[in-house]
Amino acid sequence: METRKIRIGSRDSKLAVIQSELIMEMIRQAHPELELELITMKTTGDLILDRSLDKIGGKGLFVKELDQALRDGRIDLAVHSLKDMPMEIPKDLPLLAFSKREDPRDVLVLPKNSSELHKGKPIGSSSARRTLQLNRLFRDNPTAGIRGNVLTRLAKLDNGDYGALVLAFAGLKRLNLEERVSKIFDSAEMIPAAGQGILAVQGRAGKDYAYLDCVNDKKAEIEALTERVFVTALDGGCSSPIAAFAQLEGDRLRLTGLYYHEETARTITGEISGCRNDAEALGRTLAMQLKTEV
Repeated sequence: METRKIRIGSRDSKLAVIQSELIMEMIRQAHPELELELITMKTTGDLILDRSLDKIGGKGLFVKELDQALRDGRIDLAVHSLKDMPMEIPKDLPLLAFSKREDPRDVLVLPKNSSELHKGKPIGSSSARRTLQLNRLFRDNPTAGIRGNVLTRLAKLDNGDYGALVLAFAGLKRLNLEERVSKIFDSAEMIPAAGQGILAVQGRAGKDYAYLDCVNDKKAEIEALTERVFVTALDGGCSSPIAAFAQLEGDRLRLTGLYYHEETARTITGEISGCRNDAEALGRTLAMQLKTEV
């Protein structure tokens, strides 16, 4: 019998490749009969590094080339960091599986051989969500945008361009760079991005993906759904300072959200709890509650 080959698409950064290989290993363990091939590519978001994402088209620039490769049949699956995906997913390219969540918290990283934050030097941040919360936590330090993959950002930090960086703990763990972490932010003081720590597997509608049952983690799927519904209900694009963090424990689901209203410059946070079966309703309800508090 001919071996079935599955081609998996990934961005070509070291972290993206590691994340894709994590998914591939899950599939190999459960389905040794499948042949897996990794295909890497640069996305527009990886190539344009001199401008912030909201100036060049948003998070969609990290998936554009992979979307096209899926549609063309050059790859069968694409692996993404869920936090980097747009809220609107094309109907012909559905999200098929969500990995078990890695630590979703953000961390502070200091330059090598530094033990404390240098006052007055900028803290590098890649998102409006982080910047908004950093301005409250570190009043003596300005923030400055930073682009590039994790290793590129760390090189800029160690070169003296920044006093510190804020990065996702999940990415540093997957790169085996946990020793670079100087402080782990509690999820209450720095609310994570929707989907942070979760890997999403995307494919083509109408195809048989039964073999992905070994990848999908139901807890992560429910948390991801809740967070993304919340952000979508607030019309949150990649440049919007919106944060969402859902925690499923047994049948109880708790969602913490942050909403920034640009016209009034008000930042509002809130929390809601309920049953796991009401994930979408909880996300929408909290979004509406925060909107009415503006």
